[in-house]
Amino acid sequence: MPLRSVFFAFGLAALGCHAQVPVKPSGAAGNLSPDMARRIEVLIRNKSDVPSNYLFHVGQVSPSDIPGYDTVTVEFSVDGKMSKPLPFLLSKDGKTLAQFSKYDISKDPKLTVSGAGRPARGGKEDAPVLIVVFDDLECPFCARSNAHFFPALLDRYKDQVRVVYRDFPEDQHPWAMRAAVDTNCVGAQSSAGYWNLVDYIHAHADEIGGTEKTVAKASQMLDSLTLQEAKKQKIDETKVAACVQKQDASAINQSMKEAEALGVGATPAIFINGEKIEGAQPMEDIYRFIDGALIAAGQTPPAPAQSSAPASAAPVPAPAKPGN
Repeated sequence: MPLRSVFFAFGLAALGCHAQVPVKPSGAAGNLSPDMARRIEVLIRNKSDVPSNYLFHVGQVSPSDIPGYDTVTVEFSVDGKMSKPLPFLLSKDGKTLAQFSKYDISKDPKLTVSGAGRPARGGKEDAPVLIVVFDDLECPFCARSNAHFFPALLDRYKDQVRVVYRDFPEDQHPWAMRAAVDTNCVGAQSSAGYWNLVDYIHAHADEIGGTEKTVAKASQMLDSLTLQEAKKQKIDETKVAACVQKQDASAINQSMKEAEALGVGATPAIFINGEKIEGAQPMEDIYRFIDGALIAAGQTPPAPAQSSAPASAAPVPAPAKPGN
């Protein structure tokens, strides 16, 4: 990664996210000579176009696991704020400074986004491809995906894929949280009932709230739909009614927190065996992602779909950005 990118990706972000701390003096530390500390500072400042008011602190040298190199940390400070330490590699002969990122790929990416305990469509829990969607029941783009995109995937891949929705109701959608809570009240007892509600709410979102378009009316309609579905599924109606009345959003808030940690900022956000897909994507590209996940799992993807219309004619809707 270029030093310029390193500084702006890590240095500026870190400076903006930390409380004020005493500023350390610029200069050498530990077993680095003042001359070597200055060489490092000049290189980074010039390569990264670091503003002149940013002070440097070059830290101590410590062993690294890269043969021929030690580790040296660099921090930036401005207006009393100190960045996180940024690690660099310094060759043992003192002639080369390098920056290198190391990532742990020992964990299956499929396990990074859980669908455990959620109602699912498609294959069983051991299906080779898990598609986790962070969904907002008041989001029009989510509604389009629910109506067109996911049925197409299930038709093509059958039980090779398992589709799970997780909750990400956005603040600008006033009844989305209520819808998430209510559908989960049914989903705790009936997967079929959950999906019936999700499909209906997405398909009739413009009707929720009635002619008044108030949150109170929307809540009343959502609660009524939920209790009707509980009766239809012959599940414990008293338990569902108590759940609806309580409106406990703790599980949904936890889902949102986990989504944010995964970099989700808009809906729908789709993870295919842990690979995040954002923005409007042609269907053939989505098929390619899923086919790749199947091949990695030792499975054979279906034959290419035969259609008179190009696959690109049905793109995945762009995520709804906050404020939409």
